[in-house]
Amino acid sequence: MRKLINVFAFTLVMVYAGHAQLKTPAPSPTQFIKQDFGLGTIELSYSRPAMKGRKIMGDLVPYGKVWRTGANQPTTLTFTDTVIIGGTKIPAGKYGLVSIPDAANWTLIITKQLDVNSPANYKAENDVVRVKAKSRLVPTTAQSFTMQFVNISNTKCELQLQWDKTVVGLPITTDIDARIMAQIDEQINGNTDESKKPYFTAALYYMDNGKDLNQALEWFRKAAAQNTKAFWVLHQKANCEAKMGKKKEAIASANESIKLATEAKNDDYVALNKKLLAKLAAKG
Repeated sequence: MRKLINVFAFTLVMVYAGHAQLKTPAPSPTQFIKQDFGLGTIELSYSRPAMKGRKIMGDLVPYGKVWRTGANQPTTLTFTDTVIIGGTKIPAGKYGLVSIPDAANWTLIITKQLDVNSPANYKAENDVVRVKAKSRLVPTTAQSFTMQFVNISNTKCELQLQWDKTVVGLPITTDIDARIMAQIDEQINGNTDESKKPYFTAALYYMDNGKDLNQALEWFRKAAAQNTKAFWVLHQKANCEAKMGKKKEAIASANESIKLATEAKNDDYVALNKKLLAKLAAKG
């Protein structure tokens, strides 16, 4: 009898263990997004509930009440560098994101709380910043709640939220110009090794950010001297010359870049230079 009981108990354990290992798809799967931004990165973690035929705005997503902005787990944002949201400087770190939706405007909240997996857990005293954001309707339907980074530039991006036909955006900015200019000064003027001076990167930053184009052109020339086969440097030098109205010089630089890119079998830069030449020709 004892042997029979032991066999039965063992069978129950094995059946339970088998069930414990059962894995099914999450109804609201988690998504992780890592976005390079400014001099750092932003990491987003959130869950994605689906419509499943339900009414979303004003029902599943209640108006005028705190929403965890996702499902299951808390929604979090991690910044590796200081960012600015709603005029508030937010130091590097991990934060929660919750919202108060409404028909025309949402309140998007960055909070110190990392445990808001239910509206009941939210405490307003932990708010870092609140931002009012207008909602808009779009013709396409997002069946699953979707968050993504859009309109990304060196100093600006937008965290976009969409579900059903409603879209809301949270602007995020960063102030990096002074820091980059200090780096450029240190690495170019404070470096005695000419071969290690970042002329190309510095010139690109100057050209793309409204700085002194004469200085940018000088650095492009020095970058080209550092590597005489660098077709990409000559292409950007041509762009700089074109911006400065130096058409003849820009044409010469673009043609030289085409020659070197052809030798390197880089069709992309051949095409880029030909487009630039076509634009210069169109200007007469």
